[in-house]
Amino acid sequence: MDKGALVEATECSDGGGAGSFSSLRAYGRALAQTPRRLARRACAATAPSEEMSRVRARSGAQMARALRWPDLVGLGLGGMVGAGVFVTTGRATRHYAGPGVVVSYAIAGLCALLSAFCYTEFAVDLPVAGGAFSYLRVTFGEFAAFLTGANLIMEYVFSNAAVARSFTAYLGTAVGVDAPSKWRIAVPGLPKGFNEVDLVAVGVILLISVCICYSTKESSVVNMVLTVVHVAFILFIVVMGFWRGDVRNLTRPADPEHNPGGFFPHGAAGVFNGAAMVYLSYIGYDAVSTMAEEVERPARDIPIGVSGSVVVVTVLYCLMAVSMAMLLPYDAIDTEAPFSAAFKGSSGWGWVSNVIGAGASLGILTSLIVAMLGQARYLCIIGRSGMMPAWLAKVHPRTATPVNASAFLGEPAHPSIPPQLAANRVFTAALALFTELDVLLNLVSIGTLFVFYMVANAVVYRRYVAPGDEARRRAAWPTLAFLGAFSLVALCFTLLWKLAPVGGVAKAGLLAACGAVAVATVGAFQALVPQAHEPELWGVPGMPWVPAASVFLNVFLLGSLDRPSYVRFGFFSAATVLVYVLYSVHASYDAEESGATVLDAAKVQDEAGCKV
Repeated sequence: MDKGALVEATECSDGGGAGSFSSLRAYGRALAQTPRRLARRACAATAPSEEMSRVRARSGAQMARALRWPDLVGLGLGGMVGAGVFVTTGRATRHYAGPGVVVSYAIAGLCALLSAFCYTEFAVDLPVAGGAFSYLRVTFGEFAAFLTGANLIMEYVFSNAAVARSFTAYLGTAVGVDAPSKWRIAVPGLPKGFNEVDLVAVGVILLISVCICYSTKESSVVNMVLTVVHVAFILFIVVMGFWRGDVRNLTRPADPEHNPGGFFPHGAAGVFNGAAMVYLSYIGYDAVSTMAEEVERPARDIPIGVSGSVVVVTVLYCLMAVSMAMLLPYDAIDTEAPFSAAFKGSSGWGWVSNVIGAGASLGILTSLIVAMLGQARYLCIIGRSGMMPAWLAKVHPRTATPVNASAFLGEPAHPSIPPQLAANRVFTAALALFTELDVLLNLVSIGTLFVFYMVANAVVYRRYVAPGDEARRRAAWPTLAFLGAFSLVALCFTLLWKLAPVGGVAKAGLLAACGAVAVATVGAFQALVPQAHEPELWGVPGMPWVPAASVFLNVFLLGSLDRPSYVRFGFFSAATVLVYVLYSVHASYDAEESGATVLDAAKVQDEAGCKV
């Protein structure tokens, strides 16, 4: 192929589907071919080697491999130990688990660790920036990847806006301003929940964005410093709780006439319901997997970074839960601000509340850094896939960061960013500016749990289904049947847990029967279906039991969410399907057609810095 033809084909590929969108007539022809293109592209799985070569080449410059396992542990801690633990602990203790909330945190930590194992196997074997999107694309095809990736990006956007607004409240507590509304500007005429302008939240997002756009390594260093200081604040809270607390509060309620006593006042059901609530405090470790393309030694650093951060956070959360349960009887705990409220009423100890506010503010900053790093890389990899405009995939050659994707989701301008991004780069900041915290929190969580569920299924499918079209068709059905049947059993268990009358032998018997069927299903699958793929560097231990347990627990936690969460998930999923049908499948089709022309020219090898 001559140079001119190569350049022309490459430009066509970078156009993100110029053939279907070059004119209204071309788009009309593309829409007429939608069924055929859906049949061809929706379940098309990309080969891992192609994902790491030709697809990654669409970003131009490569991301710098500058992160090691201490950076990943710091990013994991920063992403998880945010403001969530300061809110969910009080609610889970007061309404569900009582002092047994420490067991709830241990159960939630185990669930997070199982999901982390699934993420780690993919991240080591496929060290690219796409995280769950890339894992699902090479396993189930581009439609499943696009559906989950789009929901996950929405979760990042809304959660970032939510925690940015909560920063105002905690910062106010740190400096003695109890009412965050004093720092917000009321706008008459707007509906309630959207009528307070929070300029502090916007400033926080933009300041963090400057750091993130400049360099991933420097962002990691800033996150590490803030995380160390934040962990020191947490240890201070733990020490104060054990010092000022009373062991009798672990079993004695403040109002024994109206509330049951004991370490598990609401029994096992309360402990598991509490685990479902506090599990949201662990969300954030998945963002570490999006850093895989920037890790020096993926096979060594990623398992330590992802799993290690989950273990450390679980220990910290359990210590915090015990200290809080010792400070006050469980039925006297403030559900909104459990730690600071426990000291605010104590004579001479009100200053501790200010310290807790400062520590929570640092936690919010670290969680924002990690989340904004992760969401930009998700959008970058979707741009690489051809399902979104190709300029989202561009990596700046000097900073080695995905500046266009970062700007689209809320980060500041950069000289290389096209003008059309000017209206979009404040998306996250605009949500934080106007939208009330409770409104944002109702839009968070279900998408993340759904992605965790999908990744656990994907790691089983990839282990038991051999690559290759014909082999995949022959071997896929037993694995798909197992995954469907096991998910159905988990769903039955969850519905029984939620809907069956409390107490009685019948409910316990039905739950035990569902558990026995789940164990038998996994055992039969392990005995009858041989593994088709063994990971070369690192694999999930106890296959298929560990990912099956992750699937079961994620279905159970999904069942604990309220109706508005499912309404939101349905709304965004429907919107995502519409975008895929009207735009992404055609853009992907065009990118694949033009990419095939320059396959040999587009292939690249990993940088010499990537070692195993």
